[in-house]
Amino acid sequence: MKVVSTIRYILVILFSIFIIGCSVLEEDTEEKKEPSEETDLPVEDFDVIATELQEPWEIVLYDDVFYISERGGAIVTVKDGEQHRKAVQLERDLSNQPEAGLLGIAFPNDFNGTAYAYYSYHDGDAFYQRVVKIKELDNQWEEVETLIDHIPGGQYHQGGRIEIGPDQKLYITTGDASNPELSQDLTSLAGKILRMNLDGSIPRDNPFEDSYVFSYGHRNPQGLAWIDNELYATEHGDSAHDEINRIKGGNNYGWPIIQGDQEQDGMETPVVHAGEDTWAPSGLAFYKGKLYFASLRGEALRKLNLETMEVDTVISDVGRVRDVLATETGLYLITNNTDGRGDPTEDDDRLLFIQEIEN
Repeated sequence: MKVVSTIRYILVILFSIFIIGCSVLEEDTEEKKEPSEETDLPVEDFDVIATELQEPWEIVLYDDVFYISERGGAIVTVKDGEQHRKAVQLERDLSNQPEAGLLGIAFPNDFNGTAYAYYSYHDGDAFYQRVVKIKELDNQWEEVETLIDHIPGGQYHQGGRIEIGPDQKLYITTGDASNPELSQDLTSLAGKILRMNLDGSIPRDNPFEDSYVFSYGHRNPQGLAWIDNELYATEHGDSAHDEINRIKGGNNYGWPIIQGDQEQDGMETPVVHAGEDTWAPSGLAFYKGKLYFASLRGEALRKLNLETMEVDTVISDVGRVRDVLATETGLYLITNNTDGRGDPTEDDDRLLFIQEIEN
C-alpha cells in the first residue's frame, strides 16, 4: 500500500509540474513572434487565366502581358486568353538539381525586349547560379550578357527571386546551397540577398565595400516585396520556423546560428515565423496594407497583418502556390503542382486571379 501511495503522490506532483509548465509555455508563446492560429477567409471564386504551365516560378506583368518563367527553360506569355511558350536559349546547361532551373525573371520599367533572369546550371560536377540579361526574339529568348556568375548551387536551396526595387537596383535572393556555413561567410554569394546596379556593377552605397552582399545569414529566401522603401523577404526554415524578415542593408539574419525566436548579439530575428508549422514560403507581394505570400508545402496563399502579426489563409484548395503578384484590382498567383512534389490536376499548373479582397 505504501508503494501505491508513493506512486500516486509522485504522479500528482508530475501532473502539477506539467500544468504549470504548459501555463508558462503559453505565456511565453504570447510574447514571441509566432503568428496567431490561422483561419480560412471567405474568398470569391477565383478566375483561371492560364493552364498547363510547366513548373512555373515567377509572374511578371508588363503592358498587360503576363510573363511566366518555367524551370525547364521557357517563358510563357499570356494575353487576352492566349498563351505562348518560348524557349530561353542559355549559354550553360540548366541544372537538374531539385529546386533548380530557370527561376526568377525581372523587367525594367523601360522594357524593350531585354529582361533579367536567374538560372541554375552545372559545370561538370559543380553547380552554380548566375544572373543574366535575356533578349526576346521572334521564336525564343536568348541570353545576351552575364551580370554575376558562380553563385554557389547545391542539391537544395537555390534561392532564385530577383526583383527591381524602388531604388532601381536589382535585388537577388540566394540560398545556402545546402552548405549552411556559407550563409555567414561574407566572401561567398550563398545565403545572401544581393544588390546590384542594373548594368551589373556594384552600387557605391552597398553596405560592404566592393561587394554585392546586401544582407546575409539567410537559409533559402524566395520572396521579396517593398512597403514604401522598406524591404521584406520570405525565407524557408529548417523543417519549420519559416520566416518573414524585414531586411536592412548590412544586417545578419542568423542562419545557421539562430532561428525562430532565438537571439544573439548582432543578429536579427524575424518579423514573424511559422513556429513548428511549415509554410515553405515563396513569392511575396504587398497589397492594401498587408503582405501576401505563396506557400508551397503549406499549400496556400496567406496574408500577414503587420499590425496584429496574424497570419490568415486566403485560399488553400489549389495545391502548392509558388508566386503571387499584386495589381490594382486584385492578386494573381501561380500554382506549383507539376514540380514533382505536388499532386497536379489535369489543368495544372495554373495562373489564377483573385478579385479585390476585403482586409
